[in-house]
Amino acid sequence: MGRLIARRPVLRLGPDGDRSRPDSIAVEEPLELRVNGKPLAVTMRTPGHDVELAHGFLHTEGVIGSLDDIRDARYCDSRDDEGRNTYNVLDLGLADGVPAPEIGVERNFYTTSSCGVCGKASLDAVRTKTRYSPADDPVRVPFELLATLPDKLREHQQVFDRTGGLHAAGLFTADGDLLVVREDVGRHNAVDKVVGWALLNHRIPARGCVLIVSGRTSFELAQKAVMSGIPVLGAVSAPSSLAVDLAAESGLTLTGFIRNGSLNVYTHPERIATLVRG
Repeated sequence: MGRLIARRPVLRLGPDGDRSRPDSIAVEEPLELRVNGKPLAVTMRTPGHDVELAHGFLHTEGVIGSLDDIRDARYCDSRDDEGRNTYNVLDLGLADGVPAPEIGVERNFYTTSSCGVCGKASLDAVRTKTRYSPADDPVRVPFELLATLPDKLREHQQVFDRTGGLHAAGLFTADGDLLVVREDVGRHNAVDKVVGWALLNHRIPARGCVLIVSGRTSFELAQKAVMSGIPVLGAVSAPSSLAVDLAAESGLTLTGFIRNGSLNVYTHPERIATLVRG
């Protein structure tokens, strides 16, 4: 975990006095994404699985639709003060015939939580842009199984165990089998890494799958699920109003507050088997 965890001194205060000791904290570094040599976006991320992150971001933004749309991915020669490669600049080459990203895709991830998207225009844009709508996915997930998935996700958050400072996302089958878990200081990055893994392993569209996230569900996380054809999205915390609107209009089953054997179903409850209503 060399680049994932850093050690810093901390002064610990408590009823028994104070003491100094080293503490483990999650690493946060910038990653500049370039496409065909042109800077596209900067994200503050936890190093690791950068190629997955880049593929997932380009996919969920509608730049690419399959693995064949990427020709290559390589780190650029970015150096620190001591001349070492920082591995903080990643360039992806698009395959012949794949259009370059629109200017509107360019952004700094760390500027706002919603990255500037809002309102009905955003809902319409996601519905029309996705190639893999989850609306017709017939999968059903037992309520009792869905209620256990955040705990399964938590069991695999290795860096969180050391630092307490990372979000996580995990992709499961409808039978509860874990496919992949990724951690990151940014919840959007964690999901992009999962989507990128799925793309690199030819599992997009992710039909019949469940995406579980460790925090709240924003519009952008719902967007990433819809763009990837994921039919069920669950979280341990609350969704935003726009996330619920997007899920309702796009055919995504959105659940939240999955805790202590219970959960809220905000949209499309028909996919939750054995759900007792009323």
